[in-house]
Amino acid sequence: MFKKGQYIRHLSEKIFYCTAMKPQNKPLKQKNSIREIAEALQLSPATISRVLNNHPYVHEDTRKKVQRMIQEKGYQRNVMASGLRTNKTYTIGLIVPRISMFYHTRVITSIQNQLYKQGYNLIISQSNDLVEMEKELTRTLYASRVDGVIVSCTLFTNHFDHFDILTQNNIPVIFYDRVPMESYPACIIKGDDFRGAYLAASHLLELGAKRIAFINGPLSCNLYVDRFKGFEAAMKQYGVPILKKHIFYHELTEENARKSLHELFAHPPFPDAVFAANDLTAITTLQFAREIGIQVPQTLRIVGYSNDPRTSITTPSITTVNQFPDETGRIIVRELLKLLKAPQPIAADQKPIIAPVELIRRMST
Repeated sequence: MFKKGQYIRHLSEKIFYCTAMKPQNKPLKQKNSIREIAEALQLSPATISRVLNNHPYVHEDTRKKVQRMIQEKGYQRNVMASGLRTNKTYTIGLIVPRISMFYHTRVITSIQNQLYKQGYNLIISQSNDLVEMEKELTRTLYASRVDGVIVSCTLFTNHFDHFDILTQNNIPVIFYDRVPMESYPACIIKGDDFRGAYLAASHLLELGAKRIAFINGPLSCNLYVDRFKGFEAAMKQYGVPILKKHIFYHELTEENARKSLHELFAHPPFPDAVFAANDLTAITTLQFAREIGIQVPQTLRIVGYSNDPRTSITTPSITTVNQFPDETGRIIVRELLKLLKAPQPIAADQKPIIAPVELIRRMST
C-alpha cells in the first residue's frame, strides 16, 4: 500500500512515462497538392491556382478538367495558408440588418453573383438591427482576414468607430442603403430616398389628395430622414399643409403599423391617402382598410416603398417605389473591386454614390 504522498508521486511518474512513450502525431502531408495536380494534368501550378480562385481568364475546358481532377483526388484547399502567403483571402464580408428583408435579399444575390465571377467568396451575416451585434460581427470579419467589408447599418447605429479596425488596417469598407449621416472615410452608396419620397407624395397630390398620412421609420436612420425631406418638399411645392397628427416615426413592423392606423382612423376627418415608408406597412394599410370597410383607391390611396413582389399581387396592387436592388448590387461590387485593385485612402467628406429610384404606379392610387 502507498502512503498518500507516495501514491501521488507514483501516479505522476506513471502519467509522465505514458505520455513520453506515446508516439507523437506528426503533421500529415497534404495529399494531392497543387503541384501534383498540375503535373498529373500537364498544366502549370499557376493555371490550377487560377481555377481555384475562379479567375475569369481560364478556358472552360481547362476549368472543367481541373475541377474534375480536384474532385477525384479529394483536394482541400487551405484558404488560411493561402491568405497568409498572398495577404489575400478572396473573401468579402457582408453585414445586413436582416437577410429576410426583400431589398437586402436581392442586393445580396446580386453582390454574390458579381463577386463569384471575379473569384471572391462572400460571408453573409445579419445584425438583427442590434448595434452590439454589428460591432461583434465587424470584429469577427476582421479576425477572419476578409479582403473587404460591405455594410448596411442598423437603424440605431449613430457612432461608427467600431469600423475603424477595418479602415485603419487598409481593409476597404462600403456602406450601402443605411449609411453614416456623418462624415466617415468609406465608400458610401445610397438610394435616392429624397427623390423616391418626393415622387410618391407628388403622385398622391396630383391625384387630389389633401390629407396625406406618412408612416415613416425612425429618424436615427438616414433612409427615413431623406424620405421625410422628400415628402416635405412635395407638400410645400403643392401648398398642402403637413398635419403632425398624420406623421409617425417608428420601426416599420406590422404591429407598429396597425397601432398608427388605429390612431389615424379613430376620429374623422380621416386621411385620404397613406404614404408608407416600406411595403410591409403599405400592405398592412390595405388589409386594415378592408377590415374597416374603406375602399382603396376610391376613398383611400396607398403608396409603399421598395417594390416588394407582394405589392404586385395584392388586390388592388400597390403603387410603390422601385429601388433597383440588382443595379445597386452591381454598383457596390464595381466600387469594391476598384478599391481592392488600387487601395487608396477615402476622404471622409467624399460624396456618396446615388442609386436610382422609380415610382411604379399601380391600382392602389
